[in-house]
Amino acid sequence: MLKQREDQGEHELYYFDELDFSQSSSVPYAWSPIGQPFEVTAYSHSRRLNVLGFLSRAGKLVYHTTTEPVTTETVIEAFDQFVSQKDPDTFAVVVLDNASMHRSKAFRQKIVEWMSHRVHLVYLSAYSPELNLIEILWRQMKYAWLPLSAYLSFDRLCNEVYRLLGGYGSDHAINFE
Repeated sequence: MLKQREDQGEHELYYFDELDFSQSSSVPYAWSPIGQPFEVTAYSHSRRLNVLGFLSRAGKLVYHTTTEPVTTETVIEAFDQFVSQKDPDTFAVVVLDNASMHRSKAFRQKIVEWMSHRVHLVYLSAYSPELNLIEILWRQMKYAWLPLSAYLSFDRLCNEVYRLLGGYGSDHAINFE
């Protein structure tokens, strides 16, 4: 129903979620030429680049990043940034999961303010990440588009993640049609 209404021009539909990138990310295996193994140092504790993103089926990506832990306040900052960047005349529906920081008292107190800016939230059913289209983007970024060499240093990892985020829609894209 939400997709149909978006197709009819009633609103824009976005999918929201968070993801972290670190050198301790799971890189189970990689292909390399025979006799030339590609080695990456495994870090049990690594700094994290957290990405909070809003993705539309039409290819728009709005994101907020931080190296600090993601808290309710971080999520509120990301939503405030999203609200400030969207066309004020456009009605936007944001689909998100039921993470505790999306249901906290502080977050719920902001919902009415966001609605006054024509942003409405729709929560997914519990345990249904497959319905959140941004999960497909996160999986592609982490396991297909991010080169293994990105894990050689935290700075390199951040640069590669920013390159992918900045190039979404032109260099890389997902077709949801």
